[in-house]
Amino acid sequence: MPARRGGGLCAALTASALALAGCFAAPPAPSEDSGERIGLAMLLPPRSGLTPFSDDAFKLSRWNTAETLVVLDADGDAQPGLATRWERVDGRTWRFDIRDGVRFHDGTGLTAEHVAAALTAATKASPKPRILDGVELTARADGNAVLVGTADVDPLVPQRLSSPQLSILAPAAYGADGVVNPVRAGTGPFVLTAVDGSSGATLDRFDGYWGEPAAASGIDVDFVPDGTARAAALRTGTADVVEAIPVSQVELLDEALVHEVPMPRTNTLYLNTEHGPFADPAVRAAAREAIDRATLVARVYEGRADEARGLLGPALPWAAPGRSEGAYATALARRAQPAPVAGVPITLGTFTDRAELPEVAVLLEQQLEAAGFVVTQDVREYSFIESDALAGAFDAFILSRATVLDSGDPVAYMFSDFACAGSFNIAQLCDPAVDAALREAAAIEAGPQRRAAIMRAEAAVLATDAAVPMLHERVIQGEAAGVAGVARDPRERELITSASTVSGDQR
Repeated sequence: MPARRGGGLCAALTASALALAGCFAAPPAPSEDSGERIGLAMLLPPRSGLTPFSDDAFKLSRWNTAETLVVLDADGDAQPGLATRWERVDGRTWRFDIRDGVRFHDGTGLTAEHVAAALTAATKASPKPRILDGVELTARADGNAVLVGTADVDPLVPQRLSSPQLSILAPAAYGADGVVNPVRAGTGPFVLTAVDGSSGATLDRFDGYWGEPAAASGIDVDFVPDGTARAAALRTGTADVVEAIPVSQVELLDEALVHEVPMPRTNTLYLNTEHGPFADPAVRAAAREAIDRATLVARVYEGRADEARGLLGPALPWAAPGRSEGAYATALARRAQPAPVAGVPITLGTFTDRAELPEVAVLLEQQLEAAGFVVTQDVREYSFIESDALAGAFDAFILSRATVLDSGDPVAYMFSDFACAGSFNIAQLCDPAVDAALREAAAIEAGPQRRAAIMRAEAAVLATDAAVPMLHERVIQGEAAGVAGVARDPRERELITSASTVSGDQR
């Protein structure tokens, strides 16, 4: 039997005097099986008992143990998962045909009734899955199909059902008290057999999988919050795949083992359009022109980020081509010309929870002061600064913002941050052209037309200079020599796949 390497990870790193916050007793060794097992070091332990209704769902998805009705391709378009096809019955109802021959890990056969019950359980969860914020969703079986209804017209229902927070688990997983236990309850190529609290988890290959069987015999997961320890696990060979390697550790690693994945996350300077100096579009334009993105990327991110050309970055492959359209350039041509600035005082806020942001603030202060602004910084923990930022207490605010939320679509982020009624409108922006562009995009079903409308909305936002995108972040993933078939997913939904393998001679 191939040796389980997860417990060895903690032991080896402890022996090296590395502080490991996630190392405890190893999960039980799996049963005898053919093939190599994959050792996986992950950043964060479960926060909510691996319930699919929380962000823990993304672990279940990255382990390929829990599945959804729909999956997304690189463009964010819906593709078959546990549902083989779907159609819009009317403005508020969708019909999803359920795949035949699927079995849960406990042996139960998947039915439309099980799917409807799982989706209904999500709607009754407290708190509800984030993907259902503001959505009244119903589900009922109709033969071998499920009818999904919404209170309002929603063209993104298939994309919503791709969220790992709406994974379909076996009926036995859902307790009467609302607690959900995903052990031996998924439908994926790997069955979750054991979870050892905040230490680790064990998954074995599921031989009854409906799709392509897993090449590896299992996954041994260790939760390793310490970034130095995760990097050491890759360097010493005690883990095969490692999440989120800190930039500071990359120089210590073999370059061939390091893979950078663009994230749908943009580091943006929000400018207060309601009051203060930046209520003047020409002063906002002066701030926009003052920013040297290349210096921020080189000095803070050591070159491991992408200079921003818009709100949406390379994690969305269709965004850059969309900027070549004539309507995009026409919108940007309406931006104000920069005004001369001399001794204009501004307050610049950001938070400490993301280590790079205070460094960005220091460089940004220098760039803005070189342009004639006088900058006073206010840097606090996020929990102590968010309410002030949302209330418009700052002239400028630096934020690292996810631009694609759980539906795989950026309209929700853009509406939240830039619409008059947006709930996260730090820029205090209320612009009729922006609202009109966002309404247009929101009404279109996913596909090329919606993507084109999204880019028009991006241009409308940028034309106001309410937000100055600076850079797009990347996540750094480690893969040992001999590892193949591991997903490099900007949305961080996939990681270990059916095709993932590790060569035994690399151990």
